Amino acid sequence: MTKLESLKKSSHFQTVLKHRVVNSDLFTIYRTKNFIKKTKENKKLYISFIMKKKIGNAVKRNRIKRKLKSIVQKLLKMNSLINLNYTYIIFGKEKAYKEHHDSLFEKMKKSFKRMDGIKL
Repeated sequence: MTKLESLKKSSHFQTVLKHRVVNSDLFTIYRTKNFIKKTKENKKLYISFIMKKKIGNAVKRNRIKRKLKSIVQKLLKMNSLINLNYTYIIFGKEKAYKEHHDSLFEKMKKSFKRMDGIKL
């Protein structure tokens, strides 16, 4: 099973934010090639979920993070749309709070396909 590992350093965030981006009305995804050394034994996906404070209180922000994180884990199990050779940052938006899990899942799936250049 693939473990989700969060980015820790400010320089890592700045590096990822300079590269490929896909926008949606529910979230924004940034990605770049892995620059963090991996061990051969561990399968890790370097991904961070970020919410701005203006979205709302901590309860609201954490609920959006949990939704997005569960969708990413589901996508990893399903059909490897998420490439482990990349580092990702996902910015959640306020609309994601009231959105149902199924529609969020479909939009995230389309966004990862669009990021890889797969025709929809």
